[in-house]
Amino acid sequence: MRIAAAPISWGVCEVPGWGHQMSPERVLGEMAGLGIEATEFGPDGFLPDSPVDKAAALAAYGLKAVGGFVPTLLHNPDHDPAPAVERALDSFAAVGGDVLVLAASSGQDGYDSRPVLAETGWQTMFESLDRLKDLAAARGVRACLHPHVGTMVETADDVRRVLAGSSIPLCLDTGHLAIGGSDPVELARRHADRVAHVHAKDVDLALAKRVQDGRLTYRQAVAEGLYTVLGAGDIDFRAIVAALNRAGFDGWYVMEQDTILAGEPAGAGPLEDVKSSIAFLKALV
Repeated sequence: MRIAAAPISWGVCEVPGWGHQMSPERVLGEMAGLGIEATEFGPDGFLPDSPVDKAAALAAYGLKAVGGFVPTLLHNPDHDPAPAVERALDSFAAVGGDVLVLAASSGQDGYDSRPVLAETGWQTMFESLDRLKDLAAARGVRACLHPHVGTMVETADDVRRVLAGSSIPLCLDTGHLAIGGSDPVELARRHADRVAHVHAKDVDLALAKRVQDGRLTYRQAVAEGLYTVLGAGDIDFRAIVAALNRAGFDGWYVMEQDTILAGEPAGAGPLEDVKSSIAFLKALV
C-alpha cells in the first residue's frame, strides 16, 4: 500500500475564501515529521510555479510527488483544456509525479452549486477526458477523473455515465462519492479495474445527507465536520481495500481530511487528526 498525504488536510484549498491557508513550510514540515514520504501538490500558488523550484521545495523535506488535483473545464466545446493540462504536466515531469487527478470543473468558484449539463456537454466532456488521458499517458502520467461535489461529475448517475461514455480511470474519492450518492464499496467491488487512484476520506453521513437535501452547503458541512478522522466515520475502508487488493490495485492511497481553518493553529491543529488517519491506513496493510 502506497500512502501519501495532501495539503487539503491542513486546510489548504483552491476555493477563494475557503479559510486560513497554512504556509508550505509548516505543512510540508509536519508531513515529514509524521514520516509521510509523498504528497500531492496542493492548489496553484501553494508550491512555487516553476517546476524546478517546485521539485526543490518538496525535496527540502524529503517528500516525493504523487501528482496533483487539477480542476479543468471539460464540457465547453469552445474551450480547449489541453494547454492548461500540458502546463500542469510540465511540473509532473520535473518532480516525478505520475498521477493527474482531473475534476470536471463547473466553471464557477467553489463547490456549493453547479449548472445542469446538456447532452452535448456530456459528449464534449467524454471526448476531452479521453484526449487528456492519452495526452498524459504520452508523458508517462496516468490521468484519472475525480467525481467531486459541485463539479459536473458528482452524483451516482454522473459516475455511471462517465464509466459508460469514457475510458478514463477514476480517482476513488470515498468521501465525495458517498456525498454524491454513490456507494464507494460497491464501486470498488464492481469497477476495481477502473480505479487508478484513491483519496481516502471518512464521512459523517448524517451531515452528508444535509448537503444532499440542501439544508447545508458543501462548505458549511465541511466547517461542521463533514470529514472525520479515518475509521471514525461511516465509510467501510476495510471492504474497499480488500476489493482493490483482490483486483491487484497498486496505486496511491492519499489520506485526505478536508478541513477549514479560522486562523493559524496555535497548537497541533490538524496534525493529530492526520497522524491518526495515517495510522489507520497503515493498519489496513
